[in-house]
Amino acid sequence: MLQDNALGVFSMHRRELRTPKPLSKSLQRRNAAALAKARRPMTRMSRRNRGVKRNEMLPFIPPEDWHEPASEHGDYRIVVQPPGPGFRHILTPQDVRARLSQFPDHVLERLEVVQLSRMTRKKQSFPCYGMQWGSSLYLYPIEVGLVEHYHAPPSPALRNEARMYGGRWTQESANVWTLCWTEKTIRDFYLNNILIHELGHLLDDRNSSYVDRERYAEWFALEYGYKRSMAGREARKVVRRHHQAPSRRIA
Repeated sequence: MLQDNALGVFSMHRRELRTPKPLSKSLQRRNAAALAKARRPMTRMSRRNRGVKRNEMLPFIPPEDWHEPASEHGDYRIVVQPPGPGFRHILTPQDVRARLSQFPDHVLERLEVVQLSRMTRKKQSFPCYGMQWGSSLYLYPIEVGLVEHYHAPPSPALRNEARMYGGRWTQESANVWTLCWTEKTIRDFYLNNILIHELGHLLDDRNSSYVDRERYAEWFALEYGYKRSMAGREARKVVRRHHQAPSRRIA
């Protein structure tokens, strides 16, 4: 999501929102209760996709706590909020600092805040993994059980992206898909995809359209996140092969 306003620019990984066709008043009255009941579980269980551009006809609602940019740039700070009932943060402040320390100092000059945000009932209506807004990056918690539920087939892009980092898709029923993570795969996904993707948004000062900004952030995450993830996995495979190789005796 891309929003230009007096406070800055924010980009968000979020699920797709579609504007329904208007219903007649009779249908609205007849279906009001059923629609309200149907939306509740879908809101809780709909999961995160890549974002869509915000409808500019709607009023602007700040999606997060705004951190006023400092007049003098120094080291960024990390804000940790309680994740919320049933959710957990994947990364610790130490994880974030260790990963970002692998970039040159000039890459982090604009970064002022990394916030591990809480999950609220309102935020569950537009669930996302991460967001960039102004000079801040926001990382969102995930379900404690590391299992995400979808009530529509995941898009090919979302399906492939999760698989790239070890996420396992399963179709539970005709209208329910689950995305299962392990401790290792979800950490890899956050460290080498979500965090790096949002950093790419922060660094992008050339593109203004949603499509171009997403393209740049995805390239940045692939170049500086996924390639490192793959290199680490290949190194672990080599180590395992080495330890599992049978020893030979020399006569």
